[in-house]
Amino acid sequence: MEGAEWLARSLRGSGVSHFFFVDAVLRRTLLALERVGVQPVLAHAEKSAAYMADGYARIAGRPGVVAAQAVGAANLAAGLQDAYLGRSPVLALTGRKPLGHQHRNAYQELPHGPLFQAVTKHSALVERAEEFPRALRQAWSAMLAPPPRPAHLDLHGLMGEVIERGDIADAPLELADWHAPRHRSIADGLDRAAALLLDAKRVALVVGEGALLSGCGPELLALAEALQAPIALSLGARGIVPTRHPLHLGVLGAYAGPPANAVVDEAELVFFIGADTSDMLTNYWRTPRIGTRCLQLDADPLEFERSYALEHAMCGDPKLSLAALNTLIGRPERDGGYALRAATAMREWRAAMAPRLTSNEAPIDPARLCAEITAALPEDGILVADTGYSGIWTGNLVELNGAGQSYLRAAGSLGWSFPAALGAKCAAPHRKVVCFSGDGALYYHLTELETARRRGIGVVLVVNNNSGFGQGWPNYLKQAGNRPVAAEQVLRFGPTNFARVAEEFGVTGIRVETPDAIGPALRRAIAMEAPVVVDVATGIEFRAPEPWTPPS
Repeated sequence: MEGAEWLARSLRGSGVSHFFFVDAVLRRTLLALERVGVQPVLAHAEKSAAYMADGYARIAGRPGVVAAQAVGAANLAAGLQDAYLGRSPVLALTGRKPLGHQHRNAYQELPHGPLFQAVTKHSALVERAEEFPRALRQAWSAMLAPPPRPAHLDLHGLMGEVIERGDIADAPLELADWHAPRHRSIADGLDRAAALLLDAKRVALVVGEGALLSGCGPELLALAEALQAPIALSLGARGIVPTRHPLHLGVLGAYAGPPANAVVDEAELVFFIGADTSDMLTNYWRTPRIGTRCLQLDADPLEFERSYALEHAMCGDPKLSLAALNTLIGRPERDGGYALRAATAMREWRAAMAPRLTSNEAPIDPARLCAEITAALPEDGILVADTGYSGIWTGNLVELNGAGQSYLRAAGSLGWSFPAALGAKCAAPHRKVVCFSGDGALYYHLTELETARRRGIGVVLVVNNNSGFGQGWPNYLKQAGNRPVAAEQVLRFGPTNFARVAEEFGVTGIRVETPDAIGPALRRAIAMEAPVVVDVATGIEFRAPEPWTPPS
């Protein structure tokens, strides 16, 4: 069959329900996609489309697909950074001008390979239609192998039209049963790990996105309870276990609340599980301190020895490996003193934060907004948070049930959350999706409100609207000294009423200026089956929780 029809049927047969793109690319394929039941979603920027595919992939557990013509390739590559860092399987399809046009100053043509090299684990050029089945199958396999990450196929033709028009003899692919991570194995050396863990009196578990991908929440809780070991998480792993569990310490590292880093600092042995030992996770390699005894379990062997010298490393799937490890450990008698101190520290910190969670101040304290989101988020709801202060607020103050609820966060790209939330909703149309974005982040992709309305993507967009970049505001104001206007010119903007902006896009907008109005607004928005903007007027002076840092 013709390449366009083959691609459309292959995507449908591989479980893809939505195709994100910016015109003009694969126009024949787009018509075929709608005919076979895959919904094309036109975005207003290539980065937006990439973020949508990323959010889709993280919820669906299978590749999100995004496409752009040759002119948009550089923008699309930039949008894959978050998917790469967040271990998300996104397939980027780009058109490229014919070989006869290369190296001749063809309009806006650049070499695509170098653009995608840093943000994909596989990138290939497809010159002829008969090569496409092998190339697509190989890319699909690469994306889903641990760790899941993006792949890129550069298709012959400005819009990929050479591949679309070619004939393909192969049957369309049917890869719907391929999920991330596709390959799972039980780690070797678990008996030694069990002995080391049982011998240590104070064990802390540090859990990252690799553990979340494996779905090892029950196994993780069983291990923690057997060892009486507190659980600290990367921000991206939040939600893998109930946040109210007595052994839950919350987020570790640079985005942590005060107790987590202090408790892990006391550990005799730290067990990294699917965690990348990055600067953000370890508060710039200060928690745990360099020299702390460490074990590590990860499906990706390249994660070993990056930051900490390991006493023992185990390469394998966290879910399968922890299940086997739990059998070896059993139910030993343990001194619960360390776990009790951790639970006490968390309880005292929660008590100290409680007045802010019920604050009636106006402008509104974002802590109160987080408490209202906790109360309103459905049992199977999806919360999508942006980077920076959005991640810190939601990562420390929104409670999650560790079962049906999901938490997605930006791996660093400001403005990621709203397009990603749209993609998440496409992947899970029957679940409620709430996006938490600052106003500074929302300005990046505000135009996707039109996409949400046009395609009927019912996301609740909550805007933490403080008319500026709140995270850096106090320090910059201090640096400005007696020139506060200079600081305002750099970090303040607005004020903007995003509820009114939403109405101009044809989207329901709700403006919230008092704390008592937050809950009713959220409940009304979540009950609707259409996109809604809840614009919450917060104060820029409110500070999010800050991490404990050991003495120099």
